[in-house]
Amino acid sequence: MTKQATLSGSDPGEAVFQAAGQLFREKGFAATTVREIAAAAGMLPGSLHYRYPSKEELLLALMDRGINRATTAVRLAIADVVDPLDRLRAALRAHLRLLVREDDAIYVLLYEDRALSGTAREHMVRLRDRYDALWDGVLHEAAGTGRFRPEIDLRMVRLFLLGGANWTAQWFSPRGAATVDEIADGFADLILRGLLAEPRQRPALSLLPPPPGEP
Repeated sequence: MTKQATLSGSDPGEAVFQAAGQLFREKGFAATTVREIAAAAGMLPGSLHYRYPSKEELLLALMDRGINRATTAVRLAIADVVDPLDRLRAALRAHLRLLVREDDAIYVLLYEDRALSGTAREHMVRLRDRYDALWDGVLHEAAGTGRFRPEIDLRMVRLFLLGGANWTAQWFSPRGAATVDEIADGFADLILRGLLAEPRQRPALSLLPPPPGEP
């Protein structure tokens, strides 16, 4: 570790995560070297190798960090929300807030998973399964209210919801017309309109006359 990093009192583990996350995001996992990560973190390559014997292990640790942050954020967001549909909205807001922050661990988690192989990839899949299970629980609670159409495949809903939400990291701009929460609520409205068992209402503005017998 460099003298400057030591005197600053910074956590060397945090410095490694920040350096690796930024470099993986900017250059990609394959193009980033251990020496570059060590230099950015203010430490010797040997010290980094002692912490993480391989670059894959460092990537996995960074993804583990991202999953833990996402899980904690969603759990905190829904903890005091009673209505299951509102819990779904709150969970989606928390997920999107995390995505659009400058959190390289989340970005790397989304886009560098193919760099892992063998047991490292299996571990990463287990981490993702844990987060997916949290969302499955939120969706099942909402379906348990009886307000969803009974034929709905909740796994498909989760894949569609998170897949669409995750792409927000690519196009969101804080200078855009909508805030993160407004985008999350818009996603939730689109999803819930297709899930709810309530009869669909005719658009408020219609150029067609109402069917006979209707006001």
